[in-house]
Amino acid sequence: MMFDKKKIASNWLPRYTGMPLDEFGEYILLTNFGNYVETFAEQFDCEVHGLDRPMQAATNSAGLSIINFGMGSSNAATVMDLLSSIQPRGVLFLGKCGGLKTSSEIGHFILPIAAIRGEGTSNDYFPPEVPALPSFKLHKFVSEKIREHGLEYRTGVVYTTNRRVWEHDQAFHEKLRAMTCIGIDMETATLFIVGHANEISRGALLLVSDVPVTPDGVKTEESDKRVTADFVGLHLQLGIEAMTDLGQKGEKIKHFHY
Repeated sequence: MMFDKKKIASNWLPRYTGMPLDEFGEYILLTNFGNYVETFAEQFDCEVHGLDRPMQAATNSAGLSIINFGMGSSNAATVMDLLSSIQPRGVLFLGKCGGLKTSSEIGHFILPIAAIRGEGTSNDYFPPEVPALPSFKLHKFVSEKIREHGLEYRTGVVYTTNRRVWEHDQAFHEKLRAMTCIGIDMETATLFIVGHANEISRGALLLVSDVPVTPDGVKTEESDKRVTADFVGLHLQLGIEAMTDLGQKGEKIKHFHY
């Protein structure tokens, strides 16, 4: 039986994505949405693997890969564990989040400086006292690309939760206000912590897709279509340019184990 973690991950990454290990690049984009992978594949004329699998993946000729790992912290932990089989040099999550401040409106980008571990999954990796942090150098490249496009971005702490339906819960709203979070999502803290556990450099560029603390700001199918049409192309392009530039410059963003 296979009890070695690397052997398990090496077997399961192709099993979950349908893409052979040797086709994954050294830099990875992660997303929750199939249309990001489809757009990526159309732009670079590359094959989408895993259409019949839990995750879909594609790699362009420059060695940049993208994976749609689905939604939620358990899937986030799974994909970061599976990526330990190839030890990528950098992983960037292109996720959507709810804005919790007047300064984080729909269409804004957030580069989180940290994430609060409200999802529970990350507790299987480190004690609650360990902060969920991105890799600073990776975020530096993303920040530079945003500025090159003449855009602004927000920084702050995001809250990661396992609860998908919480918008009705006023007690939870009060909790979020007390923590002064700038945004809320379901994956960022887990990705940061499991990346830390696997010594993988990681970051997140979040797109504010709704403002759920306002009466008319809860995401609907119609509002999400507008966000997709207006902002997703730019979101993906920023991630592509940042990780491609990082790969071309070859700057080390090594994770140090303490």
